[in-house]
Amino acid sequence: MRIRDLLWSLPVVALTACTQFPELETVQSEGVAQAPYPDLIPLEGVVGQPTAPNATVEVIEQVEGRVGGLKSRADRLSRRDVAQEDAVARRLRLLRERAEELRQQQL
Repeated sequence: MRIRDLLWSLPVVALTACTQFPELETVQSEGVAQAPYPDLIPLEGVVGQPTAPNATVEVIEQVEGRVGGLKSRADRLSRRDVAQEDAVARRLRLLRERAEELRQQQL
């Protein structure tokens, strides 16, 4: 982000920080302020008991197969030498040549 963009956006952000928000009390209906607090109930009665996972053997095998495939792909990609690809290798060679030229100029 450029400084000019930052300076332009600063007044906009400052103006939005000064926005008036409506009072929450004016939104509530009559009698809410005097209403009794609701009774609390135990959470176990609302949520219920957890159930056992229902994955079948086929689903588990599919997931494990996918995990194995992703791990092997990650291994292949981590061993891949990006510098050996043609475009990258050419760019790297040009950068090294330019760096050498600049070193010779400074000597």
